[in-house]
Amino acid sequence: MTDTRPTTTTGPRPAATPQPTVRTCPFDPPEEYRTLREQAPVTPVTFPDGTNGWLVTRHEDVRAVLADPRFGANRRAARTGAPVPADTPLPPPAPGMFIFMDPPEHTRVRRLLTGQFTVRRMRQLIPAVERIVAGQLDAMASAGGPVDLVQDFALPIPSLVICELLGVPYADRADFQRNSSTVLRLDATHEEVQQAHLAMSRHIHELTVAKRAAPTDDILGGLVRDGRLTDEEVAGVGALLLLAGHETTANMIALGTMCLLGNPGQLAALRADPSLMDNAVEELLRYLTIIQFGLRRVALEDVELGGHRIEAGATVLASLTSGNRDATQFSGDPDQLDVRRPYSPHLAFGHGIHQCIGQQLARVEMKAALSALIDRFPGLRLAVPAQEVPMRDDMLIYGVHELPVTW
Repeated sequence: MTDTRPTTTTGPRPAATPQPTVRTCPFDPPEEYRTLREQAPVTPVTFPDGTNGWLVTRHEDVRAVLADPRFGANRRAARTGAPVPADTPLPPPAPGMFIFMDPPEHTRVRRLLTGQFTVRRMRQLIPAVERIVAGQLDAMASAGGPVDLVQDFALPIPSLVICELLGVPYADRADFQRNSSTVLRLDATHEEVQQAHLAMSRHIHELTVAKRAAPTDDILGGLVRDGRLTDEEVAGVGALLLLAGHETTANMIALGTMCLLGNPGQLAALRADPSLMDNAVEELLRYLTIIQFGLRRVALEDVELGGHRIEAGATVLASLTSGNRDATQFSGDPDQLDVRRPYSPHLAFGHGIHQCIGQQLARVEMKAALSALIDRFPGLRLAVPAQEVPMRDDMLIYGVHELPVTW
């Protein structure tokens, strides 16, 4: 692991370069990341919004940043640089939004959820998830191809599951899916994002108040009964879990399917040996890494990293996609999909105290969905040329907007 303790900075600070954002292959991060990992793994960049910071691209450095308490998730401490005035006040994290909090507030909120997402509890959900998957496949088979795998399969599965876990009516899915899409759009204005967040939180707040009057056996109901969070905090937690609980897994299922269809040898290996699916899920998570640009952190004090002095208040972007293609961490060629690749800890779920709390649920859903899909439809194929599939380049969570398939 990289030593991030303060030492003497070596050499002058290099000039900032634009953050790489353009993909040449739908399954690969921007090509510039390879050069950066080898030649400038910690480098100053200008972000697409015009602000300045640092980009970290090597696996060990990304892990170091995400595990170091001197890098905070609360961006109120950020000094963003031009064109935004350095003294521009940033709002505090919304109540319950623990992914934007630092300890002790982060610890106070997250620890109330840890027991809800243990490996054992997620394994207990497997039969229910498999029933949901089977139901969606039955509906696809009845309708006949072609279908949009996003709307007819990948999106309903995690949406149904997270609604059941939280105690949110699935009938409300159109509203929360529309709002979560706005939150993740790269071209959404600050006002649009705030309004979408507010709409989601207001809806969950109404449910929270109702659960206080009539307790329910679900995550929101449990938080209400526990009493250690305010209704506003419960609403924020619920909105966060609702958004993350369906957007990420839905895109991994759809993009993972497209990726397997584009790698017929790997798909054939899975069909020949279904026991490879656990490993294949980890490999798809590593290879695709749908947190498109990475995780932002703020230096809470001066920190030495990779021979550079990161000043207090500076924004640091830890690139998960680049770290997951680091040849020093993964055997063979990490730029190739290999469902037989020996497992090595990847960064798809982040690292450190903010590592994704729902990662075990995502694994359960991905395995159930992909296993049943390729078994049910051995002739599954794209219904349009791969280059016509609309990719989510315009979203914080990468994937496909639609995936027309037939069989």
